[in-house]
Amino acid sequence: MTTIQELRIRRPDDWHLHVRDGSALDSAVPHTARCFGRAIIMPNLKPPIVNVEQAIAYRQRILDAVPAGMSFEPLMTIYLTDKTSPEEIKKAVDSGIIFGAKLYPAGATTHSDAGVTDIRHTYPTLQAMQDLGLPLMIHGEATDPGVDVFDREAVFIEQVLAPLVERFQGLKVVLEHITTAQAVDFVRQGPERVAATVTPQHILMNRNTLFQGGLRPHHYCLPVLKRETHRAAIMATLAEGHPRFFLGTDSAPHPKGAKESACGCAGIFSAPAAIELYAEAFEQAGALDKLEGFASLFGPAFHGLPVNDDVITLRRETWTVPEAYPFADATVVPMRAGGTLDWKLVI
Repeated sequence: MTTIQELRIRRPDDWHLHVRDGSALDSAVPHTARCFGRAIIMPNLKPPIVNVEQAIAYRQRILDAVPAGMSFEPLMTIYLTDKTSPEEIKKAVDSGIIFGAKLYPAGATTHSDAGVTDIRHTYPTLQAMQDLGLPLMIHGEATDPGVDVFDREAVFIEQVLAPLVERFQGLKVVLEHITTAQAVDFVRQGPERVAATVTPQHILMNRNTLFQGGLRPHHYCLPVLKRETHRAAIMATLAEGHPRFFLGTDSAPHPKGAKESACGCAGIFSAPAAIELYAEAFEQAGALDKLEGFASLFGPAFHGLPVNDDVITLRRETWTVPEAYPFADATVVPMRAGGTLDWKLVI
Protein backbone atom coordinates (compact mmCIF):
# COMPACT_ATOMS: atom_id res chain seq x y z
CA MET A 1 0.00 0.00 0.00
CA THR A 2 1.29 3.45 -0.93
CA THR A 3 1.76 5.78 2.03
CA ILE A 4 0.11 9.16 1.59
CA GLN A 5 2.78 11.87 1.44
CA GLU A 6 0.58 14.94 1.07
CA LEU A 7 -2.93 15.81 2.13
CA ARG A 8 -4.98 18.73 0.80
CA ILE A 9 -8.17 19.75 2.56
CA ARG A 10 -10.45 22.76 2.67
CA ARG A 11 -9.13 25.32 5.13
CA PRO A 12 -10.41 24.21 8.54
CA ASP A 13 -12.13 26.17 11.30
CA ASP A 14 -11.70 25.96 15.06
CA TRP A 15 -15.06 25.85 16.83
CA HIS A 16 -13.66 26.39 20.33
CA LEU A 17 -10.67 28.66 20.98
CA HIS A 18 -9.12 30.82 23.72
CA VAL A 19 -6.84 33.66 22.64
CA ARG A 20 -6.74 35.69 25.88
CA ASP A 21 -6.34 39.49 25.70
CA GLY A 22 -3.78 42.28 25.83
CA SER A 23 -0.22 41.38 24.89
CA ALA A 24 -1.03 37.69 25.34
CA LEU A 25 -3.59 38.08 22.55
CA ASP A 26 -0.88 39.29 20.19
CA SER A 27 1.11 36.15 20.99
CA ALA A 28 -1.77 33.68 20.65
CA VAL A 29 -3.69 34.77 17.56
CA PRO A 30 -0.98 34.18 14.91
CA HIS A 31 -0.72 30.48 15.86
CA THR A 32 -4.37 29.95 14.95
CA ALA A 33 -4.47 32.30 11.96
CA ARG A 34 -1.64 30.37 10.27
CA CYS A 35 -4.05 27.49 9.64
CA PHE A 36 -7.68 28.18 10.49
CA GLY A 37 -10.02 30.40 8.52
CA ARG A 38 -12.39 31.09 11.41
CA ALA A 39 -12.68 30.32 15.11
CA ILE A 40 -15.35 30.51 17.75
CA ILE A 41 -13.80 32.75 20.41
CA MET A 42 -14.44 31.89 24.05
CA PRO A 43 -15.65 34.82 26.20
CA ASN A 44 -14.18 33.85 29.60
CA LEU A 45 -11.86 36.79 29.99
CA LYS A 46 -11.60 38.58 33.31
CA PRO A 47 -13.99 40.35 33.33
CA PRO A 48 -15.97 38.17 30.89
CA ILE A 49 -17.50 39.27 27.59
CA VAL A 50 -21.15 39.49 28.65
CA ASN A 51 -22.68 41.87 26.09
CA VAL A 52 -22.58 42.85 22.45
CA GLU A 53 -20.55 46.01 22.94
CA GLN A 54 -17.79 44.11 24.70
CA ALA A 55 -17.82 41.41 22.01
CA ILE A 56 -17.47 43.99 19.23
CA ALA A 57 -14.50 45.62 20.96
CA TYR A 58 -12.84 42.26 21.66
CA ARG A 59 -13.33 41.19 18.06
CA GLN A 60 -11.48 44.28 16.86
CA ARG A 61 -8.58 43.59 19.21
CA ILE A 62 -8.34 40.07 17.77
CA LEU A 63 -8.40 41.36 14.20
CA ASP A 64 -5.65 43.82 15.07
CA ALA A 65 -3.51 40.87 16.22
CA VAL A 66 -3.80 38.97 12.92
CA PRO A 67 -0.46 39.14 11.08
CA ALA A 68 -0.35 40.93 7.74
CA GLY A 69 -1.03 38.58 4.86
CA MET A 70 -3.17 36.20 6.90
CA SER A 71 -6.95 35.97 6.64
CA PHE A 72 -8.77 35.06 9.85
CA GLU A 73 -12.32 35.72 11.06
CA PRO A 74 -13.14 35.59 14.77
CA LEU A 75 -16.68 34.33 15.45
CA MET A 76 -17.69 35.90 18.73
CA THR A 77 -19.70 34.60 21.67
CA ILE A 78 -21.13 36.10 24.81
CA TYR A 79 -20.77 34.71 28.30
CA LEU A 80 -24.08 33.50 29.69
CA THR A 81 -24.83 34.57 33.28
CA ASP A 82 -27.82 34.32 35.57
CA LYS A 83 -28.70 37.86 34.45
CA THR A 84 -28.28 37.64 30.66
CA SER A 85 -31.51 39.00 29.24
CA PRO A 86 -33.57 37.94 26.21
CA GLU A 87 -33.06 41.48 24.94
CA GLU A 88 -29.29 40.99 24.95
CA ILE A 89 -29.75 37.81 22.92
CA LYS A 90 -31.69 39.73 20.29
CA LYS A 91 -28.95 42.36 20.16
CA ALA A 92 -26.39 39.58 19.77
CA VAL A 93 -28.21 38.04 16.83
CA ASP A 94 -28.80 41.42 15.21
CA SER A 95 -25.11 42.30 15.53
CA GLY A 96 -24.12 39.76 12.89
CA ILE A 97 -20.82 39.02 14.67
CA ILE A 98 -22.01 36.79 17.53
CA PHE A 99 -22.50 33.10 16.82
CA GLY A 100 -23.35 31.63 20.21
CA ALA A 101 -23.76 32.08 23.94
CA LYS A 102 -21.45 30.14 26.24
CA LEU A 103 -22.70 28.33 29.33
CA TYR A 104 -20.10 27.89 32.05
CA PRO A 105 -21.49 26.30 35.19
CA ALA A 106 -20.15 28.57 37.95
CA GLY A 107 -16.83 27.20 39.17
CA ALA A 108 -16.39 24.62 36.42
CA THR A 109 -13.19 25.95 34.81
CA THR A 110 -10.92 28.95 34.25
CA HIS A 111 -12.69 32.28 34.90
CA SER A 112 -16.08 30.61 35.36
CA ASP A 113 -16.88 32.27 38.69
CA ALA A 114 -19.35 34.60 36.92
CA GLY A 115 -21.09 31.64 35.26
CA VAL A 116 -24.56 30.22 35.69
CA THR A 117 -25.39 29.13 39.24
CA ASP A 118 -28.68 27.41 38.34
CA ILE A 119 -29.75 26.56 34.80
CA ARG A 120 -33.33 27.50 35.64
CA HIS A 121 -32.27 31.13 35.94
CA THR A 122 -31.53 31.14 32.21
CA TYR A 123 -34.81 29.68 30.92
CA PRO A 124 -36.20 32.97 29.49
CA THR A 125 -32.86 33.63 27.81
CA LEU A 126 -32.65 30.11 26.41
CA GLN A 127 -36.16 30.54 25.04
CA ALA A 128 -35.00 33.66 23.22
CA MET A 129 -31.97 31.79 21.88
CA GLN A 130 -34.24 29.01 20.63
CA ASP A 131 -36.61 31.48 19.00
CA LEU A 132 -33.79 33.42 17.31
CA GLY A 133 -31.58 30.47 16.37
CA LEU A 134 -28.54 31.33 18.49
CA PRO A 135 -26.64 28.18 19.55
CA LEU A 136 -25.88 27.36 23.16
CA MET A 137 -22.28 26.25 23.68
CA ILE A 138 -21.76 24.29 26.87
CA HIS A 139 -18.89 23.44 29.16
CA GLY A 140 -20.60 20.27 30.29
CA GLU A 141 -19.42 19.48 33.80
CA ALA A 142 -21.25 19.18 37.10
CA THR A 143 -19.78 21.41 39.80
CA ASP A 144 -21.13 19.65 42.88
CA PRO A 145 -18.00 18.97 44.98
CA GLY A 146 -19.44 15.56 45.84
CA VAL A 147 -19.11 14.44 42.21
CA ASP A 148 -15.82 12.77 41.29
CA VAL A 149 -13.79 14.87 38.84
CA PHE A 150 -13.74 12.00 36.34
CA ASP A 151 -17.55 11.69 36.46
CA ARG A 152 -18.51 15.34 36.12
CA GLU A 153 -19.24 15.26 32.39
CA ALA A 154 -21.42 12.15 32.61
CA VAL A 155 -23.33 13.53 35.60
CA PHE A 156 -23.89 16.87 33.86
CA ILE A 157 -25.28 15.12 30.80
CA GLU A 158 -27.70 13.08 32.86
CA GLN A 159 -28.83 15.73 35.34
CA VAL A 160 -28.68 18.97 33.34
CA LEU A 161 -28.15 18.52 29.61
CA ALA A 162 -30.66 15.78 28.83
CA PRO A 163 -33.55 17.61 30.57
CA LEU A 164 -32.46 20.87 28.90
CA VAL A 165 -32.52 19.39 25.40
CA GLU A 166 -35.91 17.87 26.14
CA ARG A 167 -37.34 21.13 27.48
CA PHE A 168 -36.10 23.37 24.63
CA GLN A 169 -36.85 21.25 21.59
CA GLY A 170 -35.68 23.79 19.03
CA LEU A 171 -32.48 24.96 20.75
CA LYS A 172 -29.19 24.24 18.98
CA VAL A 173 -26.65 22.88 21.45
CA VAL A 174 -22.93 22.22 21.18
CA LEU A 175 -21.45 20.08 23.95
CA GLU A 176 -17.88 21.25 23.90
CA HIS A 177 -14.58 19.40 24.30
CA ILE A 178 -16.24 16.05 24.97
CA THR A 179 -14.25 13.50 26.95
CA THR A 180 -16.46 10.46 27.58
CA ALA A 181 -18.28 7.61 25.91
CA GLN A 182 -21.43 8.96 27.56
CA ALA A 183 -21.03 12.23 25.66
CA VAL A 184 -20.52 10.33 22.41
CA ASP A 185 -23.69 8.33 22.99
CA PHE A 186 -25.70 11.39 23.97
CA VAL A 187 -24.83 13.27 20.79
CA ARG A 188 -25.19 10.25 18.51
CA GLN A 189 -28.61 9.40 19.92
CA GLY A 190 -29.75 13.02 20.14
CA PRO A 191 -31.58 15.19 17.63
CA GLU A 192 -29.84 16.84 14.69
CA ARG A 193 -29.63 20.12 16.61
CA VAL A 194 -27.16 18.63 19.13
CA ALA A 195 -23.45 18.47 18.24
CA ALA A 196 -20.04 18.22 19.90
CA THR A 197 -16.54 19.58 19.53
CA VAL A 198 -13.45 17.44 20.08
CA THR A 199 -9.95 18.54 21.10
CA PRO A 200 -6.65 16.99 19.99
CA GLN A 201 -5.69 16.06 23.55
CA HIS A 202 -8.84 14.02 24.14
CA ILE A 203 -8.19 11.80 21.12
CA LEU A 204 -4.42 11.50 21.53
CA MET A 205 -4.04 11.14 25.31
CA ASN A 206 -5.72 9.43 28.22
CA ARG A 207 -5.45 10.10 31.93
CA ASN A 208 -2.30 8.01 32.27
CA THR A 209 -0.55 10.77 30.32
CA LEU A 210 -0.96 13.08 33.31
CA PHE A 211 1.38 10.91 35.37
CA GLN A 212 4.00 9.58 32.95
CA GLY A 213 7.32 9.86 34.76
CA GLY A 214 5.79 12.25 37.30
CA LEU A 215 3.04 14.85 37.39
CA ARG A 216 2.71 16.53 33.98
CA PRO A 217 1.08 19.95 34.51
CA HIS A 218 1.09 20.78 30.81
CA HIS A 219 -1.27 17.86 30.22
CA TYR A 220 -3.78 19.19 32.75
CA CYS A 221 -6.97 20.53 31.23
CA LEU A 222 -10.67 20.74 32.06
CA PRO A 223 -12.52 18.56 31.42
CA VAL A 224 -9.67 16.38 32.64
CA LEU A 225 -8.31 13.56 30.47
CA LYS A 226 -10.25 10.32 30.92
CA ARG A 227 -9.73 6.54 30.69
CA GLU A 228 -8.50 4.93 27.48
CA THR A 229 -11.95 3.45 26.85
CA HIS A 230 -13.37 6.96 26.57
CA ARG A 231 -10.61 8.19 24.28
CA ALA A 232 -11.15 5.19 22.03
CA ALA A 233 -14.93 5.73 21.92
CA ILE A 234 -14.52 9.32 20.77
CA MET A 235 -11.95 8.47 18.12
CA ALA A 236 -14.03 5.58 16.80
CA THR A 237 -16.93 7.94 16.14
CA LEU A 238 -14.68 10.47 14.39
CA ALA A 239 -13.25 7.67 12.26
CA GLU A 240 -16.78 6.92 11.05
CA GLY A 241 -17.14 10.52 9.86
CA HIS A 242 -20.18 11.34 12.01
CA PRO A 243 -21.29 14.81 10.89
CA ARG A 244 -22.20 16.21 14.32
CA PHE A 245 -18.71 15.89 15.77
CA PHE A 246 -16.30 18.57 14.63
CA LEU A 247 -13.02 20.28 15.42
CA GLY A 248 -12.68 22.51 18.47
CA THR A 249 -9.16 22.69 19.86
CA ASP A 250 -9.96 24.36 23.19
CA SER A 251 -6.41 25.66 22.81
CA ALA A 252 -5.89 27.58 26.04
CA PRO A 253 -2.50 29.22 26.63
CA HIS A 254 -1.20 29.93 30.13
CA PRO A 255 2.27 31.22 31.00
CA LYS A 256 4.72 28.42 31.80
CA GLY A 257 5.00 29.58 35.39
CA ALA A 258 1.24 29.52 35.92
CA LYS A 259 1.05 25.93 34.66
CA GLU A 260 3.97 24.80 36.79
CA SER A 261 2.90 26.56 40.00
CA ALA A 262 1.65 25.02 43.25
CA CYS A 263 -1.91 25.27 41.87
CA GLY A 264 -1.42 24.94 38.13
CA CYS A 265 -3.90 26.37 35.64
CA ALA A 266 -6.05 24.10 33.48
CA GLY A 267 -5.54 24.35 29.74
CA ILE A 268 -3.49 22.88 26.90
CA PHE A 269 -1.97 25.11 24.23
CA SER A 270 -2.37 23.16 21.00
CA ALA A 271 -2.72 25.96 18.44
CA PRO A 272 0.89 25.86 17.11
CA ALA A 273 0.44 22.29 15.85
CA ALA A 274 -3.31 21.71 16.03
CA ILE A 275 -4.06 20.44 12.54
CA GLU A 276 -0.90 18.32 12.56
CA LEU A 277 -1.98 16.71 15.86
CA TYR A 278 -5.42 15.94 14.47
CA ALA A 279 -3.83 14.42 11.36
CA GLU A 280 -1.76 12.15 13.59
CA ALA A 281 -4.86 10.99 15.48
CA PHE A 282 -6.84 10.30 12.32
CA GLU A 283 -3.93 8.47 10.72
CA GLN A 284 -3.52 6.30 13.81
CA ALA A 285 -7.20 5.40 13.47
CA GLY A 286 -6.82 4.61 9.76
CA ALA A 287 -9.18 7.46 8.92
CA LEU A 288 -7.17 10.21 7.21
CA ASP A 289 -9.93 10.39 4.60
CA LYS A 290 -12.31 11.57 7.35
CA LEU A 291 -10.14 14.47 8.53
CA GLU A 292 -11.51 17.03 6.07
CA GLY A 293 -15.12 16.48 7.09
CA PHE A 294 -14.27 16.78 10.77
CA ALA A 295 -11.99 19.79 10.37
CA SER A 296 -13.52 21.74 7.50
CA LEU A 297 -17.07 20.70 6.59
CA PHE A 298 -19.18 19.53 9.54
CA GLY A 299 -18.80 22.66 11.68
CA PRO A 300 -19.92 25.10 8.97
CA ALA A 301 -22.84 22.81 8.10
CA PHE A 302 -24.07 22.73 11.68
CA HIS A 303 -23.72 26.48 12.12
CA GLY A 304 -25.25 27.32 8.74
CA LEU A 305 -22.11 28.92 7.34
CA PRO A 306 -20.31 28.36 4.01
CA VAL A 307 -17.13 26.32 3.96
CA ASN A 308 -13.89 28.18 3.40
CA ASP A 309 -12.97 28.72 -0.26
CA ASP A 310 -9.26 27.93 -0.03
CA VAL A 311 -7.32 24.80 0.90
CA ILE A 312 -4.37 23.91 3.09
CA THR A 313 -1.70 21.32 2.47
CA LEU A 314 -0.25 18.93 5.01
CA ARG A 315 3.00 17.22 4.06
CA ARG A 316 4.46 14.09 5.60
CA GLU A 317 7.55 15.58 7.24
CA THR A 318 9.01 14.83 10.65
CA TRP A 319 9.59 17.94 12.75
CA THR A 320 10.15 18.81 16.38
CA VAL A 321 7.66 20.96 18.26
CA PRO A 322 9.47 23.79 20.08
CA GLU A 323 9.84 23.51 23.85
CA ALA A 324 8.14 26.89 24.28
CA TYR A 325 6.86 29.95 22.45
CA PRO A 326 6.88 33.63 23.46
CA PHE A 327 3.72 34.61 25.33
CA ALA A 328 3.38 38.28 26.27
CA ASP A 329 6.32 38.85 28.67
CA ALA A 330 6.66 35.14 29.47
CA THR A 331 6.64 31.82 27.58
CA VAL A 332 3.99 29.16 26.93
CA VAL A 333 4.59 25.42 26.57
CA PRO A 334 2.69 23.86 23.65
CA MET A 335 1.16 20.42 23.37
CA ARG A 336 3.84 17.87 22.36
CA ALA A 337 6.62 20.28 23.39
CA GLY A 338 10.00 18.85 22.42
CA GLY A 339 8.34 15.89 20.71
CA THR A 340 8.03 15.04 17.05
CA LEU A 341 5.16 15.07 14.59
CA ASP A 342 5.02 13.38 11.20
CA TRP A 343 2.72 15.87 9.47
CA LYS A 344 3.50 19.52 8.84
CA LEU A 345 1.39 22.35 7.48
CA VAL A 346 2.93 23.79 4.33
CA ILE A 347 2.95 27.55 4.84
